[in-house]
This record gives sequence, C-alpha cells and structure tokens, in this order.
Amino acid sequence: MIRASSVGLVPSGLPLGKTRPSRIHPAGLYEPLVHQGFLRQEELALVLSEAVRRRLDVATLLMDRYRIPKPAIGAALAKFYECQFLASDEQTCVEPELLRNLSVDYLRMNHWVPLKRQGQVVEVLIDDPHNPDKRFDVRRAFPGQTVVYHVGLRADIERLLSDACGREVGDPITDILGELVSEAQIEEQQNATIAAITENDSAIVRLANQIIAEAYRRGASDIHIEPYADRKETAVRFRVDGTCFTYMKIPAAYRRAIVSRVKIMASLDIAERRKPQDGKIRFKLTTGQEIELRVATLPTAGFNEDVVLRLLSANGPRRLDECEFSAETRRIVEQLAQKPHGIVLCAGPTGSGKTTTLHAILASINTDERKIWTAEDPIEITQDGLRQVQVHPKIGLTFAATMRAFLRADPDVIMIGEMRDKETADIAIEASLTGHLVFSTIHTNSAVETVVRLLDMGCDPFNFSDAMLGVLAMRLCKRLCSHCRESYHPTRSEYEELVQAFGENEWAFRRPTYDGAFTLFRGRGCEACHHTGYRGRVPIHELMVVSDGMKALIQSRARTGELLALAKSEGMQTLVQDGIEKVLQGLTTYKQVRAVAIK
Repeated sequence: MIRASSVGLVPSGLPLGKTRPSRIHPAGLYEPLVHQGFLRQEELALVLSEAVRRRLDVATLLMDRYRIPKPAIGAALAKFYECQFLASDEQTCVEPELLRNLSVDYLRMNHWVPLKRQGQVVEVLIDDPHNPDKRFDVRRAFPGQTVVYHVGLRADIERLLSDACGREVGDPITDILGELVSEAQIEEQQNATIAAITENDSAIVRLANQIIAEAYRRGASDIHIEPYADRKETAVRFRVDGTCFTYMKIPAAYRRAIVSRVKIMASLDIAERRKPQDGKIRFKLTTGQEIELRVATLPTAGFNEDVVLRLLSANGPRRLDECEFSAETRRIVEQLAQKPHGIVLCAGPTGSGKTTTLHAILASINTDERKIWTAEDPIEITQDGLRQVQVHPKIGLTFAATMRAFLRADPDVIMIGEMRDKETADIAIEASLTGHLVFSTIHTNSAVETVVRLLDMGCDPFNFSDAMLGVLAMRLCKRLCSHCRESYHPTRSEYEELVQAFGENEWAFRRPTYDGAFTLFRGRGCEACHHTGYRGRVPIHELMVVSDGMKALIQSRARTGELLALAKSEGMQTLVQDGIEKVLQGLTTYKQVRAVAIK
C-alpha cells in the first residue's frame, strides 16, 4: 500500500520525516581510484571513516578534498553496481507526472528520484542500487512496472529534485502542474469541460512566467512550445549555446491555454489560430530586471499552434574588441567602417551573430558627426544616437520602402536588417553610389557566395562591383569551458586533419610542426558547464575585401572558384582557417569548427 501524507505519498511502513539508515559504501567501491593514482589507500581509509563519523557523502568528500573528477568517480560506481552512471546536467529533467504521488522530502532523504517513464519501463536514479530497502520502496511506488536503475551522486539527485520543484526561482513547477491537475479533477467532478481551464487561470499565468524566468536563468536564446495532437503532452524546449533540449512537458489538456497565455502577453489575436503571428513581450523578472522576447506563432498539425520565443539582448551593443576578430580582420573592418560610401555585408545563417556584429561596428562610428538610420525587423538591439525604424510589411513599410525614405532623410550611414530581394539590393547600391555608407546582413554560406547570390538576384554587375567594399561571413562555435579546459598532445592523425583543413601551403608558412610540444585543448567537463566541456560560444570570421581585381571578376560574372582563389591570394582567411586559429588558441575544438564551417 501507499499511504498519503501532507506533501505527497510515502511508501507505507515508513513515517514521514524518517529515513532508513544509509549503508556506508564498502571500501572496494572506490578501490579503482587508488589503482588509478587519484589518492593513496590510507587517504581513502581516512575519507571513509570521516564519512561515517560526520554522516557525509563519500563521493562529495573525494571530489572536494582530493579534486577527483566526477567521471572517474562515476566510472567506479558504474563498475561496482554494474549499471549506468548518470551525471545530471541542465538537460536532465524529471517528468513531473512521476512525482505527483511521491513526497519530495522522502525522496531527498532517501536519495533516489524517478526520471522518466516509457511504456511500462521507469528509469530511476539512485545513490545505492544494491540497497534492498530502497529497491523495495521503488517497487511499491511503481507496482507492475519494470524499473531500470542508474547510479548517481547524491548532489545530482538533490539538484534534480530542487529543479523539479522549481525552488531556485519563483513557484515550483511541480506545484503549478499539480494545481492544473487538481483543477482538471474538480472540473470533471462538476461535469464541466476541460475548456473551462482558460489562459487566465492563475496556474497557467504563473507557469508561463516560470518558463520564461527559467529560460533566462539558464542562458537560453530561444523557447519552443510544441503542442501535439492525440492527447500527447506539450513539449517545452530550450535552445542553449545553439543546442535544443527538452526542459519539461505539460499535460495535453492545457496546450491551448499555455499558447493563449503567451499570445495575450505578446498582444496577439488569440482567436486566430490559422495564420502565423508575431509580436513582442516585455517581461519583468522577480529581480526587477526587464527582458524582451520576440514571439512567433505557427499553425501546426492537429489544429495546434507552435510558439517560439526568442530572448533578445538587453545589454545594448557590444564593443568591437568583444567580437573576437583576428588582429588583421579587425584592422580591415575598422578601415571599411570609416569609408564615406559603399556597401559592407555581414553573411551567415540565422543566429550566427550578424546583427550583433553590425551593431558593434555601428557603435564604433556612432558619433555626433554622423547621422545613422537603421531599418530592422525586429529591432533587437537599441543604442542611443541611432534612428531605428521597425519595418512593418503588412502596412507596406518594407525594407525597400524604408530605404527610399532614408534617402530623403539626410543619412550618412544606413543599416538594413536584411537584404532579402533585388529591390532592396538595388536601392542599397543606389544609396552607396550617391555617397552613403550602407551596412546589411544576408543569408549566405560564405563571403564569396554572397557576391554570386546578389548577381543571381539580377543586380547589375558593374554598379554592384563599384558599390561593394567587403563581405564579412561568420559562424558561432561552442566555446571550451574556461573552468575545465585542459591541454593535451594530439595524435598524428588529428594534426594531419588540421593541416588538410587549413591548407598545406598556408600551414607550411605559419603553423608549428608536429612534435612533443604541439598541444591542443579540450573540455574535461565540470559543474560549471554541466559536464559538456563547453560553455558559451566563440565567433569565427571570413572577410573578403573587394579589390580592383575582384571588381573585374565580378563584372565578368566569374565562377565561385575563381573569386575564392583570388580572395585567398589577396590574403583572405577562410572560416575554417580562422576557426583553426581559434582551436590553436584553445578557444574551441576542431570538431566544433567542422560542424559549422565545413559543408
């Protein structure tokens, strides 16, 4: 039987607030750490005795006192218990439904937590999979289910339980979801429909606020709310450092309520579910800080709506020295920014830092002597001194129409949020040829391909070649965690891979040879980076300057290969080469460079 308590359900026979005595891990569990040279046998004996005397966790003492890495301890646990070691990170979440009938206080004291359920299989993270009392409690909590055990550290189990309760910020997520479930049960008893739970219910309001606050705390760039048909749970996913992971799932009955709540916050039409909509949210955190989110809704299968919220930068423009250009690239960028007229383009896929970089360049020339107009959709970064216009295509205020208006407004510098079509490109060329400096972004893969794309749009090659000053292509790679980064001597094959990617001729002039002193860097994994080895992102760049020789090739509509060969002969460093430079500096790894810069 399971007996109810004031805060959940506790396995019967065990009073709330009491826990069975924990067994002390046998010395043999940690013997591999001695054999691997992490500590001596007498040091292990001291730790074990201190753990008994002070009732502390052995693994925590080993990590704190002897700096033994978590993976080494995890390997010892996995070998001893003959099951998988699970080191929780930000992407590890507990399914709230599994905690609904369990006391979190009981789980915390007994050091186990259910992670997820797939069919009849329940995965459980526990500090001692051999403990018969705990295994008995698990079986009683999930009768008739197949239990798969993972061994984990007590600190990780504690963090998972705290995250599941949402105790770090705001209201506990599990409490909010519990209120939703309770409301549903009440409605069923009163023979009312699920539709009676609306987007204005306090639990829905607090759930939406909590999702946004948690995304900001974790450093997410985007929030994805993904409802499904057929009574499947709604997924909420975060994108952190360019990678998505599932943060939580919401009961299917509330998919429309949570979507409607976000649409109300963004001042969108909640009755319109057939067409995409977009808007903005200004959200105030409990700390008093205000953040801004861009909201986009899209109709999806099953008469549902997906919502994507992008957290916009609230810190104003960056400085040029924060863009991490190489010394030569920065020198040329500063020269181009001082030109009286011409076009400078920033190329790359969505989310590669183009707008952030352009605003950093504008900030470097934003003085009283210059009149700077920008046309953006949306305005993500604001800075004093710029006159910024929000493009509104629904009323005819397109990029092209805004550009025409700028030419009558006495500009020195114009920034276009995106060069999407021939009309906008033609007006930008016209503006540059009439004495204005024009900056814009464009979605292309490389600097050379940008030239070919504009010619394919139908731009006049003679006017275009005269107007173009340069193209800056960029990507964002995952950055090695500064807390756990370590150097190592790579294999010969790793070295040869770098040489081939960089180019043998270019490498021979400037790069080191393979010897015992040649080192690269990697992330070991730690608490700060959630054991991924990466934290944050680092940009890589490719800057092509349009010289007289390049203008001649553009006018003759030369092939991409000819343009690239000339640009490299004139000193252009490709995205891959700049990425390898940053690999040698210890900022990232070649695996990350290859993932974003090699086709």
